[in-house]
Amino acid sequence: MSQLVLFATSLWSRPAKALQGIGYRAALGKAPYRTGCWPVAAFGDEASGLLKSVRFTDGAETWDEPCDMLACGFHLVPNTELASLLGCKLRGDFVAVDEQQQTSVANVYCAGEPTGIAGLDAALVQGEIAGLACAGQKTGPLRARNAAEQRFAARLEIAFRLRPELRLLPSPETIVCRCEDVTYGDLASRAGWTDAKLQTRCGMGPCQGRICGPATQTLFGWTPKSIRPPLFPVPVNALCFHDSQHDVFKENA
Repeated sequence: MSQLVLFATSLWSRPAKALQGIGYRAALGKAPYRTGCWPVAAFGDEASGLLKSVRFTDGAETWDEPCDMLACGFHLVPNTELASLLGCKLRGDFVAVDEQQQTSVANVYCAGEPTGIAGLDAALVQGEIAGLACAGQKTGPLRARNAAEQRFAARLEIAFRLRPELRLLPSPETIVCRCEDVTYGDLASRAGWTDAKLQTRCGMGPCQGRICGPATQTLFGWTPKSIRPPLFPVPVNALCFHDSQHDVFKENA
């Protein structure tokens, strides 16, 4: 709670951000907003398959809330696959860029959340900087705005960083890889990402590790060793053309 209060008081210098936050809270109406608590279990009726209640904790107390829908979100994860395939250097989980939004690869620019979770305003100004830099135009005035957005992003990270207790949420039966139905218990004894793939098929389903990859990085500290093109699954139909007269597929030369 103290981190959230400090973040809120820091918005006095960013009235537009403060008004945006007030608008979000107003949209919730009378729905209560509680900080410092998280779900630990969900209970439902096996016959109907409907959710009945959710168990919450604040680290000291635990209680059940009746409900029929549960939505959980644990932080945001940047998509850096394209930049990695191009050989761009990363800074932690993000693409490293200079003040012109240029990556470590010449003539490759990156803007928005792959460079850091900072919101829409930051993404827009970074896109402007990248566009002007590509066109050989001056970007000085915009860089000052971007610096302000990065300071906001730093405060955002401090106020809403994941609590360490969240890494203890999974039980042995918790599914980590949804594509291949691999549980936390299946992965707990594995030596790393490659070992997990070989022994459990974790990360080898349709999403190619885009969902379970960040989860295993958070839970076990694993980092996928490589990114294989295509970035998204491609149907066979996209690699062939259809001959309607003979109703057969032919290789696309």
